[in-house]
Amino acid sequence: MESHTKKLTLATTSLFPVSMDLPVLEGAFAENALHPQVEAISRGNAMEESSILKTFSPGNGDEFHYNVTQRSQRFLSFLNSKTPTQRKSHTVVLHGPAGVGKTTLAKKCMLDWTQDNLAQTCPRAFYLSCKVLSRKGTCSFAQVLAESAPDLQDALPQVLAQAQKLLFVIDAFEELRVPSGVGALVHDLCGDWRTQRPAPVLLGSLLKRKLLPTATLLVTTRPEALRELRFLVERPLLVEMEGLSERDRRAYFLRHFGEEARALRAFHLMKSNAALFRMGAAPAVCWMVCTCLRLQMDEAEDPRPTCQTATSLLLCFLCSRFAPVQGSCPGPHLAAALRALCLLAAEGTWAQTSVFDGHDLRRLGMDESDLRPFLDTSILQKGRDCEGCYCFVHLSVQQFLAAALYVLGSEDHQDAGSPGWNIGGVQRLLSKEEGLKNPHLAPVGRFLFGLANEKRARELGTTFGCPVSTEVKQELLECRIRSAENRPFSSVTDTKEILYCLYESQEELLVKEAMAQVTEVSLHLQDTSDMVHAAFCLKHCENLQKIRLRVEKGMFLENDAAWESEAQADRSQHDHVFLHLWIDLCSVFSSNENLCFLDVSQSFLSHSSVRILCEQITRVTCHLQKLVIKNVSPADAYRDLCLALVGKKTLTHLVLEGGVHSDKLLLLLCETLRHPRCNLRYLRLGSCSDTTQQWADFSSALEVNQSLKCLDLTASELPDECTKLLCMTLRHPKCFLQRLLLENCHLAEACCKELSSALIVNQRLTHLCLANNNLGDGGVKLLCEGLSYPDCQLQNLVLSHCNITRRGCRYISKLLQEDSSLTNLDLGLNPIATGSWFLCEALKKPNCNLRCLGLCGCSITSSCCQGLASVLISTQRLETLDLGQNILGQSGITVLFEALKQNNSPLKILRLEIDESSVEIQKLLKDVKDHNPNLTIECSDAKASLSPCCEFLS
Repeated sequence: MESHTKKLTLATTSLFPVSMDLPVLEGAFAENALHPQVEAISRGNAMEESSILKTFSPGNGDEFHYNVTQRSQRFLSFLNSKTPTQRKSHTVVLHGPAGVGKTTLAKKCMLDWTQDNLAQTCPRAFYLSCKVLSRKGTCSFAQVLAESAPDLQDALPQVLAQAQKLLFVIDAFEELRVPSGVGALVHDLCGDWRTQRPAPVLLGSLLKRKLLPTATLLVTTRPEALRELRFLVERPLLVEMEGLSERDRRAYFLRHFGEEARALRAFHLMKSNAALFRMGAAPAVCWMVCTCLRLQMDEAEDPRPTCQTATSLLLCFLCSRFAPVQGSCPGPHLAAALRALCLLAAEGTWAQTSVFDGHDLRRLGMDESDLRPFLDTSILQKGRDCEGCYCFVHLSVQQFLAAALYVLGSEDHQDAGSPGWNIGGVQRLLSKEEGLKNPHLAPVGRFLFGLANEKRARELGTTFGCPVSTEVKQELLECRIRSAENRPFSSVTDTKEILYCLYESQEELLVKEAMAQVTEVSLHLQDTSDMVHAAFCLKHCENLQKIRLRVEKGMFLENDAAWESEAQADRSQHDHVFLHLWIDLCSVFSSNENLCFLDVSQSFLSHSSVRILCEQITRVTCHLQKLVIKNVSPADAYRDLCLALVGKKTLTHLVLEGGVHSDKLLLLLCETLRHPRCNLRYLRLGSCSDTTQQWADFSSALEVNQSLKCLDLTASELPDECTKLLCMTLRHPKCFLQRLLLENCHLAEACCKELSSALIVNQRLTHLCLANNNLGDGGVKLLCEGLSYPDCQLQNLVLSHCNITRRGCRYISKLLQEDSSLTNLDLGLNPIATGSWFLCEALKKPNCNLRCLGLCGCSITSSCCQGLASVLISTQRLETLDLGQNILGQSGITVLFEALKQNNSPLKILRLEIDESSVEIQKLLKDVKDHNPNLTIECSDAKASLSPCCEFLS
């Protein structure tokens, strides 16, 4: 679909602004109904309208009949031939999840289309079922239309000649099956409605506007099929159906229960489960929830466990439809019926279909009588107008029953993965590859974890009188948790899905065993479900050592100014729920004695949530050693966390980035550094900006503290006066800093004199990073003066991107020849060019101690390679040389490689930018590796990382 595709959203109570001056739409509709393959609707047929608007959900037809009738009028304007050109699209794609009423709306639009007196000639509307078309063989488009509208057979040429008056509803595109793939239809089109072609090809031709190009098309589909649909449709208008809004769902519960107190209790129970509440956008799900909860309330049972997970709800719904009479046992026919139903559900899930016909049943060796118990209880639905068609009351029911196949007795466990059926085993079900091909498998996997709960499995077996397998739990552990590399939590997506599955089980022993080997997780909290799943699972992860946490905006609304004053009550209730979940999650920080690392980044918190986090961190049982706070709001979070860390003796590493602008932050850090129990060894303050007096206090605190070894002030604003204060601290005899990073701190040549004087007397500092500061050659000269003193112990110096030229290389060369302590030097991204000759002269001297030299992106050309080659031949110490992002040419590389063939070179790592596709280069590489088996040659590109010799903080 092209980039200019318009997109609208249909929702019941919320109005959404749309582009291109399109009117706002709204609507929520009942469960999809099934209809014949092709249907021609004539004007004024009230009985037909009533049939179309029937729903599968008992008891709600009249209400949703009214909703559809009223709300479809706005939607119809996009199909109406009277609609202005700029507002009308000839192809409308109506997409949304299962059961939200796409088919119902489409059928109502067919009626309205035929009842709109736009011309003397009667407009026509046709219904095309993708499920049925997939079953048809070769035919013409005329035959497709004539089969269901015999009265049009003689008049068909005249009707099709006025294609601009025709509406074609192409329903359930996700059900279209093409052996070679939907994309193949693009290459096999037909423009003549009398030509014989496979039915899917005819449908593709209609969508691609090769057949009846002026007709109006209304396509319904689920979101997962949009990707394939884009190959076929031209300039569509996308309309998203979200189903029942929260207000509608609430009203549904009130109607169903009649009594407000019980209705609202049930409604809030469903709402407490975010995943279940999202499913409730479909009326059928609301009906199932209401049915289960009402029954439990009538029998004075606790309804809360039912809404805890989707598995518990669907199990309750299924079993409640077959509640045994007291003292009786289910007969064998019921177990057989369940087996047949589960097999049908699993086969459909793997085939990505949710509509079944007689052909499907016969292929699986069953008939309608096998499914009768479930037809009688509304679990399976029979199409009112499509003889022999069936579907489940909701897609989630089909997915649940597909999962049940894997836990039934041995006979059915063989079915799952048997070559006789198109059903994969547990390993295939949970594999990433299958999940990418078939999005319906992920919910089945979650339900399977839910049914791994022994209590639930027993309930299923007892209700239907069939054995259940206990082996599936071990299979789940092996397939989902213990991956080939034993790193199932390697990505945020993996973590989210695994925690979802484990939570669905509600079995603590299973979670403990699954999480036993997990030492590190990354969490991206986007809604209540993420918080619930993480809190439940992490408390059972006894060996967890590292947590990386990201909290999305909108999780905590306490500080959200976007909420209007009249919504304060809703916001308060929202935060009340979230804060309780947040407390559960944060309790892991103080209850898990192995947890030593916490990274909270890119997160939107609130004052209350920060307070809760601080309370957990300050506890004696919290053993955090490393804490990273990066780009977190509100800004006061930095101050509050620093206050909580004062006297935290376990803390050794602290990183504060992205909001380090609080007035009291440096003051609190001073208190932390001065505290007698402070064991902080590494401190990073990214983008810190404070007054000279605050920096003075901070510098004095560094003189008192004896634990801090590394200070990183990258991207902080350090005026000259502040730099002087820092250098005074470096000169202090009680300053224990060993590593100092001042990258991108707006330093200039004038600062180098102070730094140089500090290097002369400081005998502890071994690592200094001054990258991305405009020091120039003059600044380098001043630094070299300090580095040349015998008491200077500096080993690693980073001067990348400091505007150093050929002249600056002269000073560095002289320093390296004076028995300097420097062993690692990074001059990357400086325009030194031929200045490399001076460096080469120094490297060849026996008293040069340099082991690692970074010259990445230094404008070095092939003319410089002879000097570098002489270094490779003569040096006795150089182990790493980075020449990445330099255009050396094939001649320059050849010179270097010839030098490397000499066995006496100590070089271990060489980074180059070369053309790996060159045959000659490949031959040279092979020869060099044969002569130097211990040498690693890294072929860099423009995106290469910094020189490995300068990654001295690892």
